[in-house]
Amino acid sequence: MRSTKASAAVARLNTRDPHHRYSLGITASGFFYMLRAVPGGSPEKISDDLTLDEFVQFANRTGPQKPARVSKLDVAFEKQLGNRKAGG
Repeated sequence: MRSTKASAAVARLNTRDPHHRYSLGITASGFFYMLRAVPGGSPEKISDDLTLDEFVQFANRTGPQKPARVSKLDVAFEKQLGNRKAGG
């Protein structure tokens, strides 16, 4: 169960960053670490040994980030706030 959460974070990272291939390693003491490789290259360790939660946070911060989705309602609300600030 523990490694499922970590492997899901790595899978999301691989989806966001097509230029590298990420994988995870687990130490004998139960810590996780991140490996990164370019296609055709050998993997290199890019993180320290981390707890599960630290590893998931590291994976979420690594690589390109997905832009936040903004709805039409959000845009209208921001516009309304801008008008209110400009109007005084």
